[in-house]
Amino acid sequence: MGKKKELSIRGMIISQQWLKFFLAGFGSGWPRFAPGTWGSIAAWIIGISLLLTAHTIILLSLFILLIPLACWATYHYLPTDEHNDPGWIVIDEWLGQWLCMLIPSYLFEPNIIWLFACLIAFRILDIFKPWPISWAESYGPAWWSIHADDLLAGLFGGFMVFLGWLYAS
Repeated sequence: MGKKKELSIRGMIISQQWLKFFLAGFGSGWPRFAPGTWGSIAAWIIGISLLLTAHTIILLSLFILLIPLACWATYHYLPTDEHNDPGWIVIDEWLGQWLCMLIPSYLFEPNIIWLFACLIAFRILDIFKPWPISWAESYGPAWWSIHADDLLAGLFGGFMVFLGWLYAS
């Protein structure tokens, strides 16, 4: 058996398997077909659970905590990978999906239908990447740009859902 790969960061040893598991959205990015969609669905399910059973502040707290952790993990993992943005890294989809859900949750009391609209809006924006989302995908170092486009897609998607709610109300 080969030795397990480990990453040493300022004396702290972190298993490459744990780092990959986290970056893969706790495993939701492992499917070979449409890993970003699977990652978004996993984040959406957890987001729905938190929004409908707890308080919005719980999801917001996790979102705020996840941003620096995701950037840190990406920064330390990318030099060990041959790709600049491996498809299985979907923690960025988690961030974008949660942001998309948080915006309407603070502006009105969303139900499952409006939260489903968040999933659709985010995925459409993340897949087609209209400007400035496409610009953010290549802005700055890879450890940041991997997340920046999804954060923008989540921001725009959340406001699109809010505008849809305003129109329907």
